[in-house]
Amino acid sequence: MSDITLAVEELRQCGGYWTETLDPLIELAPQFVEAYIDFSKHPFSSKNLSPKLKCFVSLAVHAAATHLHEPGIRLSIRNALRAGATKDELIEVLQLTTTLGVHACVYGIPVLVNELGGVQSTDDNDLERARLKASFIEKRGYWDDHLWEGLLTLDPGYFRAFTAFSSSPWETSHLEPKEKELVYIAFDVSATHMFSPGTALHIRNAMKYGATAGEIVEVMQIASTIGIQTFELALPILMDELELAETEKEKGSNDDAGD
Repeated sequence: MSDITLAVEELRQCGGYWTETLDPLIELAPQFVEAYIDFSKHPFSSKNLSPKLKCFVSLAVHAAATHLHEPGIRLSIRNALRAGATKDELIEVLQLTTTLGVHACVYGIPVLVNELGGVQSTDDNDLERARLKASFIEKRGYWDDHLWEGLLTLDPGYFRAFTAFSSSPWETSHLEPKEKELVYIAFDVSATHMFSPGTALHIRNAMKYGATAGEIVEVMQIASTIGIQTFELALPILMDELELAETEKEKGSNDDAGD
């Protein structure tokens, strides 16, 4: 086994991202593979997050609605189970990750409110709005006027339903509050989402629950490794097209020889 093949196996063992689809790169671009291994192995070799939590971060990135990368989901779950994760923990990670969908409102409602020149509540729903706001704070542990006030004012019924939905993984305790906030950060910073309002909010919340800068940086580093999936998708296509081009070239040469 070559040194680079051994390095790939070490990357796999520590939880880093590599699938069999990438194996041809070992011969096609060995220097690139060595650089990728050094880059992607770094957060998995660091000690800020536990091995299991690193897998949860990776799972959130791959399972997010903006990415939905099946090989990454499967690999992250497999690695998490090997690291001692339970079914309930993994389900809780996925529950947290489903809340990404509401960013359609989190992003869009403040824009709408700005275009409307602001929105005013009516006396008829003030008491209900106050109750819903208090319920959100009790269940989620924070409030942000910019993100939530407009939605609460425009559609209290939807806000009630969203509060119940997003609070579900907070009503169980398979993950610590800090770990839950790190999961949110993972899919918010991912290259397929890059949602700055959520990133800032959940960094504040994570630090409130005791997260260190090193832990948060490590989450971002793990999320940054998805770039290799360019090759995971494109490499088989490239290999097929190279083979087809070579076949057509040979056919053309044979046709010329026949003439």
